[in-house]
Amino acid sequence: MSLPRVVVTGLGVVSSIGLGWQQFWASLLAGRSGIHPIRYIDTTDYPTHCGGEIDDFEPGQFMPERVSRQLGRGTQFALAATKMALEDAGLPAAPREAATEDLDDAPCIGMCLGTTMADIQALEEIDATWVTAGPREIGGRLIRQYPSCCMSANVAKHFGFLGPNLMIPTACAAGNYALAHASDLLRLGQADVMVAGGAEPFSRIIFTGFNRLMAIASERCQPFDKHRKGLIAGEGAGILVLERLDDARARGATIYGELLGYGMSCDGGHMTIPNVDGLTQVLRNALEHAGLAPDDVDYISAHGTGTPANDRAECAAIHAALGAHASRVPVSSIKSMLGHTMGAASALEAIVCVLSVRFDHLPPTMNYEVPDPECDIDCVPNVSRPHRTRVALNNSFAFGGNNACVAFRKFA
Repeated sequence: MSLPRVVVTGLGVVSSIGLGWQQFWASLLAGRSGIHPIRYIDTTDYPTHCGGEIDDFEPGQFMPERVSRQLGRGTQFALAATKMALEDAGLPAAPREAATEDLDDAPCIGMCLGTTMADIQALEEIDATWVTAGPREIGGRLIRQYPSCCMSANVAKHFGFLGPNLMIPTACAAGNYALAHASDLLRLGQADVMVAGGAEPFSRIIFTGFNRLMAIASERCQPFDKHRKGLIAGEGAGILVLERLDDARARGATIYGELLGYGMSCDGGHMTIPNVDGLTQVLRNALEHAGLAPDDVDYISAHGTGTPANDRAECAAIHAALGAHASRVPVSSIKSMLGHTMGAASALEAIVCVLSVRFDHLPPTMNYEVPDPECDIDCVPNVSRPHRTRVALNNSFAFGGNNACVAFRKFA
């Protein structure tokens, strides 16, 4: 018995280059950067000073103040992106109380959200309050914000989702993990609609950590360039609405593309250094699960962090998994414009894949100047391009060797 097909019917984006998928997509194709000097923390004592912070996010556009003041910044991002995605999908996007008369007729909507550290800013504020004023001054609002489970739970509560609810904290691959799990739940009949993706606020802890690892570039991210210096930390949220094809057709929904399948692997080697064999395996797993051959792939949205080790390993894995076809597949990294949004990264990049297969256009890898023989790929340097895209792969590789790749196909 064949399993139901899963399609994407709604998209929501909160990013440093635009709110909503239309603005996000236009900025990507124009090569616009959202990276600038950081304002969230004083970076005087840091060796780097730039990040992909979001300047124009106003919670009041998406939720009442009584709601936003109880939520951390990451949850605000997730709620805003979910509202946009639901509206885009033509589904109810207004707050709903859990106890209403029409619950029996309402679709069972679930949520699966990825993150690295959830609303870690709350813990940072807890620490600062403890040091300056003592533990008795720490309010309950902060305590309720910090646990990662509260991120998806608060979004579900706001919209009245009654289906499965799960947070997946597999760092930079978390958005892909969330999409994969959500698609499984739909195919197994555990929900009618799944809202899935990832969210991450800018964090002092993440910024400090990557600086200590000497993995942050000073001004710009240059994936696949010979002189790349590292990543740039960012923030944001990407949400996709997933449904079974028959259900989407029955209600006349717009279908952006089909989620064909996914692959996962774990390097089981080093906590921070990617392993080529593990990355190769995740690509092969995705192709097998989606029923694809290497020659079927038209585009890859790269993990593409701009660190020397990651980009080198990813390119080697693409060649190993796709063979001779690798030289014909465009591979671009939007982290060159957004920075690395951690738990939101692969969700935002999944949206890029969906839009690429829908509109047959590819975003560029910006800041590319000098080719690296160890990154022998077509990275769509500096200028977006039209490109017939039937199948797109979304790569994501996280600390601890947690790898995930999701395959999307044009819907026809």
